[in-house]
Amino acid sequence: MSSVQELSRILKEKDLVLVTAESCTGGMIASAVTDLAGSSAIFDRGFVTYSNNAKIDLLDVSANILNHYGAVSAPCADAMALGALKNCANADISVSVTGIAGPGGATETKPVGLVYIGVCVRGKEPMVEECRFHGSRDEIRSLACDKAIALLVEAALTI
Repeated sequence: MSSVQELSRILKEKDLVLVTAESCTGGMIASAVTDLAGSSAIFDRGFVTYSNNAKIDLLDVSANILNHYGAVSAPCADAMALGALKNCANADISVSVTGIAGPGGATETKPVGLVYIGVCVRGKEPMVEECRFHGSRDEIRSLACDKAIALLVEAALTI
């Protein structure tokens, strides 16, 4: 699994700036990135958009997406990644995370551990990955953070 140090190195080498849009991870990705000294060179801001209203207000996620697909969906992760870039002119790459960390909130079709992670490079279409993690709330959130960092590394390497 890729590390935050690897992500930071790649973003610095390529002179790229990151913006995050997090729901179920509650800022964990932004925290992991900014734990490293010198992160101001590669990180502009993080949006923690836990509620649907926050997703609409801060990331321009349409109410139609939320009403039709729900906050825990690929279309929502897609819109969050695009909205983060739209609302952060300095950023070149974004990551979004939305899911159900549990222990409650699950439905038959959306179980605990279902997480969608979106990555978008400015000027390109977002890529969204559906993940199904297992474990406690803390474990699911940590796994989602790790996977998001790995997807960011993968995307940054293609730029």
